[in-house]
Amino acid sequence: MAQINENFIKIPATYLFSEIAKRVAKHKEENPTAPIIRMGIGDVSLPLPDASVDAMVKAAEEQRSIETFRGYGPEQGYAFLREAIVENDFKANGIDIEADEIFVSDGAKSDTGNIGDIFDKNNRVAITDPSYPVYVDTNAMAGRAGEPTASGEWTNLVYLPCNAENNFVPALPTEKVDLVYLCYPNNPTGTTLTKEQMKVWVDYAKANNVIILFDAAYEAFIIEKNVPHSIYEIEGAKDVAIEFRSFSKTAGFTGTRCGYTVVPKQLMGYSENGDMVALNKLWNRRQTTKFNGTSYVVQRAAEATYTKEGKKQVKSLISIYTENAKIIREGLLAAGYTIFGGINAPYVWAKAPVGLSSWEYFDYLLKEKNIVTTPGAGFGASGEGYVRFSAFGSRENTIEAMSRLKKQ
Repeated sequence: MAQINENFIKIPATYLFSEIAKRVAKHKEENPTAPIIRMGIGDVSLPLPDASVDAMVKAAEEQRSIETFRGYGPEQGYAFLREAIVENDFKANGIDIEADEIFVSDGAKSDTGNIGDIFDKNNRVAITDPSYPVYVDTNAMAGRAGEPTASGEWTNLVYLPCNAENNFVPALPTEKVDLVYLCYPNNPTGTTLTKEQMKVWVDYAKANNVIILFDAAYEAFIIEKNVPHSIYEIEGAKDVAIEFRSFSKTAGFTGTRCGYTVVPKQLMGYSENGDMVALNKLWNRRQTTKFNGTSYVVQRAAEATYTKEGKKQVKSLISIYTENAKIIREGLLAAGYTIFGGINAPYVWAKAPVGLSSWEYFDYLLKEKNIVTTPGAGFGASGEGYVRFSAFGSRENTIEAMSRLKKQ
């Protein structure tokens, strides 16, 4: 008899975005001509940069010839991409990261979920609340989250509320934890931490032997100078932090799939008997066993985003979504909403009208305005009473959505 991992049946049967898709499909079935505008899931709407498409075409053509054909590549990623990442994302910004500290993957979602493989299941995990559901669900699958409660929280997770009362700045844990997930610019709230606020976390981690799992998937949207693009801008962070990056929102690779994780060689974990173990080596061992590497064609496309033309094209994409976020912010404010985020991020966090829950307001916007958002409650208890608007739609739809909200 094959026994299952029972942790899987403890988590909600439906993933947040699957439930959204289900409700939207039902509304569309009942209203076939409904002009639905999707501002929920953070999928991009603009095509890939020309530089990336050209690079993919060229790389695909190489597969025709025996002289240039590629089979299995290095599980860590090809040197050409890892070196481009080091030079452009880190050294150009005064950060000392080496190529063998970069691990190319099929996206930050995979890596933020899989990183738990190298940590014991007895580690105590802290997450900001609200947070990206993958952080919670993958720890629940691994048995680190404990048991689900009636409120939807988990008994072994430590929740760090982020709300209007604390300006969406999480307080340091008051109990002992081992791992902390931080995502800035934040998904879902679109808020950020300054360098001084980030330093508080790095200092805390160093003083308490805590590992920070830092999701920087939205760093390309930062426009304010005192907001760090990388946690490694903070002195000492290489001793305590793993960073996750993505080409999905930066260059439109949501379907193309490419990201990377930085695991500094000096970053240490501990064995049961207290011996220090390099996490870089553990992650390398995990990847070489469970992952055959990101496609050569895709890695060439990612590399092309660092060329002169690629950078220009990526900047153009980001500017369009950034302007969309501004339109959403201004539109929601004009409609009387209380909002947060949307300045250094592609998400605007909006408070639902008094008396409506997140899902109730989601349903209202869907049925009455034909606008799809994401209910805040799906990101955690502190998200109740909010909805998330995504700036990844077209300019035309963004303007139209805000026009609909102004009409009573």
